[in-house]
Amino acid sequence: MCNSCEKQLETKFADGNVDLTLLEPIFAEYTGKPGSIISILQKTQEIYGYLPLSALQAIADKTGNKRAKIYGIATFYSQFRLSPVGKYVILQCHGTACHVLGAEKVGSAICDELGISPGETTTDGLFTLEDVACLGCCSLAPVIMINGETYGKLTPDSVRKILQNIAEAEKGGVVCEA
Repeated sequence: MCNSCEKQLETKFADGNVDLTLLEPIFAEYTGKPGSIISILQKTQEIYGYLPLSALQAIADKTGNKRAKIYGIATFYSQFRLSPVGKYVILQCHGTACHVLGAEKVGSAICDELGISPGETTTDGLFTLEDVACLGCCSLAPVIMINGETYGKLTPDSVRKILQNIAEAEKGGVVCEA
């Protein structure tokens, strides 16, 4: 692969100090099973929380596929993450009901409180913010979901309080009612 292409991969895919021996049981399970790349990628993401570049290379090597094929699959499907996410993944709804009822102001409060933009993770690795088209909770608009828990009828102040409570709980402090 050319140096320019390698640099692009390094900026698109994160790579941490990962233990690739954790992949051995996955490789053993899928040895000789054609069409298993997506399953291997899913299990790899379960281990690391994302798909590290070195793990993608190992998958290519072990499955006998070209790196381009593995990278193509990893980038095509939205279920795969190419960089680590925070302990708390915030999904902010931007559906019609949420939009009409103030999702933009709630989103601005989240960004301001955490110092990140959608698609980013806080420097402490605690929060990742992702915009989504719809969470299907229109009666609770505007709404966010954090690690599967839904928070509705939000205001900029209430969403700040939710985030502050989570951060405080992580530090072992006292949590106030939102």
